[in-house]
Amino acid sequence: MLFGKLLPHEGNFFELFNQHADRIVEAAHAFSNLVANYGDVQKRESFNREVDNAEHAADRITQEVNRMLHKTFITPIDREQIHSLINTMDDVADLIQDSAETMALYDVRHMTEEIVRLTDLSVKCCERLKDAVALIGKLNDAATAEAALKTCEEIDKLESDADRVMRSAMSKLFREEPDVREVIKLKAIYELLETITDKCEDVANLIEGIVLENS
Repeated sequence: MLFGKLLPHEGNFFELFNQHADRIVEAAHAFSNLVANYGDVQKRESFNREVDNAEHAADRITQEVNRMLHKTFITPIDREQIHSLINTMDDVADLIQDSAETMALYDVRHMTEEIVRLTDLSVKCCERLKDAVALIGKLNDAATAEAALKTCEEIDKLESDADRVMRSAMSKLFREEPDVREVIKLKAIYELLETITDKCEDVANLIEGIVLENS
């Protein structure tokens, strides 16, 4: 009994998941604002810094979760699930930052309709990811578990929408863009933005697994 009381229990993992999801949404909104104001260099740089700040904050939370895993004997869900979830969530934040950086490095001059549409789908995926993450600390309630699964399904549908947009974007790009350099630039941007939704789907799949095992 005394030994059990001395062991470090749980830690506030669910709160840290929520904080990380908040940073993902902050980064996504900042990136969306960057795209919407791309023609204004000062605003673009300002929103780029916001993306960086949110991603750095997300990194610190990921490090804290991984540190807590080494110090906590009894965790609220499986240790591997905690590790996989926080690191896959961090991949989402990294990809948003990569997208912003790639636009600057490749000197992309203008936003296409396809970039705007993929950005919008990425933001929606990140927002739904946040909603799903907020539910995993309350899976003992059947209605909450069902809501989490439904939210994950919505993320899957958004990812499928992004797949369709990217396929259409690639087809249009190779048919209509005569400048090879622009093809290379835009192809890289489209792929990065679609990968954000892919990674959100990966998070959703992990959450589905957590729900099914713990509800």
